[in-house]
Amino acid sequence: MPTEPPPSPWLFPDFTRPDQDAACTDDLVGRGADLAPGTLLSAYRSGLFPMPDGGSGMSWWSPRDRGVLPLDAMCVSRSLAKSCRRMELRVDTSFEDVVAACADPARDGGWIDADIAAAYTRLHRLGWAHSVETWQHGELVGGLYGVAIGGLFAGESMFHRVTDASKVALVGLVDLLSDEYAGARLLDVQWRTPHLASLGVVEVPRAGYVRALHAALQVPLPTPWR
Repeated sequence: MPTEPPPSPWLFPDFTRPDQDAACTDDLVGRGADLAPGTLLSAYRSGLFPMPDGGSGMSWWSPRDRGVLPLDAMCVSRSLAKSCRRMELRVDTSFEDVVAACADPARDGGWIDADIAAAYTRLHRLGWAHSVETWQHGELVGGLYGVAIGGLFAGESMFHRVTDASKVALVGLVDLLSDEYAGARLLDVQWRTPHLASLGVVEVPRAGYVRALHAALQVPLPTPWR
C-alpha cells in the first residue's frame, strides 16, 4: 500500500464549484507552491498537474478539455497487436530509467527537468508513482510513468526506442486497469493529441472530468499496487 505523506499547506481550486471553474478560463490555473509528495497528491486529487513552462515558479494545469482514454476504447491495430506479442511488459522494475528516458533533452518539446524527475521519484518510493515498461531482448525499449490514486491513473509521459514500444506499454496499462472496477477507473492523459486520438483518447470538459475523478478516487488501486 502507498504511504500517505504529510498534507500540503497549499490550496488548489475546487472545480466542483461552477464559479471556480468559470473563473479559470485557461488551461493554466496557477503558479508557485512546491513539488512535495503531499502537494502533488493534493493537486491530482483536485484535477491539477504540474508542468514547467519557462515562467516564474512551477505551473499548475487543469485543461478545460481533458484528454481521457476510456478503457474500453483503446484502439489496437493489427500491427500493434503483433508488436505486443514481440515485447515483454514489466511494471515498476526501472522507474527511474523510464523517467530519465522521458526527460531526454534531445526529445522535441521536452519539459521534464531535474526537479520534476526528483519529485516523481519520491512519489514512486512512497508507492504512488509507477512505470509500465516495454522490454525486448533484455533491453528497456519503451515505457510510460504516471501517478495512481485509487481508480485514477494520471499518465505523465512516455517514450520509445523501437517502433510501437510506448504504445505497447499503454496497452499493458489498459490491461492492468481493466479489472472489476474498470467502469469507474479514470485514465488521464492530460491533453488529446492527434497521436493519442488515434489510440482512442477523447476530450472531456473540465467539470465532467472532475466528477469522474471524484468517483474514481473511491475505487481501490489495481491489484499490483495495493
